[in-house]
Amino acid sequence: MTDGVRVLIADDQALIRAGLAGILGSEPGITVAGEAADGTAAVQAVRAGGVDVVLMDLRMPGMDGIEATRQITADPGASSGVAVLVLTTFETDVNVLDAVAAGARGYLGKDADPETVVDAIRLVARGQSLLSPKAMAALASRATTAAVPPARPAVALDALTDREREIVILVATGLTNDDIAGRLTISPLTVKTHVNRAMTKLGARDRAALIVAVYDSGALGIPRP
Repeated sequence: MTDGVRVLIADDQALIRAGLAGILGSEPGITVAGEAADGTAAVQAVRAGGVDVVLMDLRMPGMDGIEATRQITADPGASSGVAVLVLTTFETDVNVLDAVAAGARGYLGKDADPETVVDAIRLVARGQSLLSPKAMAALASRATTAAVPPARPAVALDALTDREREIVILVATGLTNDDIAGRLTISPLTVKTHVNRAMTKLGARDRAALIVAVYDSGALGIPRP
């Protein structure tokens, strides 16, 4: 990535694009690389180069944000290394999981304040990930209303130790490292270590992808939408 973060704004509403461009344009170290009114235009713009982060809406005409995210993150060419940060009004478990499974590195609601959006852009540009509190709550709600998990751990999690498995399941229900530490009476650093080891074993690039892996394993007793 060159100096500064080059952001493509993908949203079907011109007013929202203009508002975001105004906010980001005044931020040091951030440049608005362009705008796209649908998923197809977003993919084309990224493939043309000069983009580090895509601020992606989900509901757009033609190609939606999920498919656009999938094409961008799966492209080994010009799109390689480009981070997708979803910014949407739809913070449901289905949308969160689908976006993360498609390769999104972050997920925020459009009610987020400008400072949060700017911080999130810088975060995903550095290769980190985040889910908004509402998105995490949606996953937690789905998990806590699920059927009783199977007695035997799912095969996909068999590579984990008992403690790692216990912790990643708690991660998937929306708990933070501090929450898990308090529940298990261990330090947050110990939780972080177990989470990182589990991510390595499961091939999850970040915490969001780890959540998808847990859902897909069947360890929560429910399928991923």
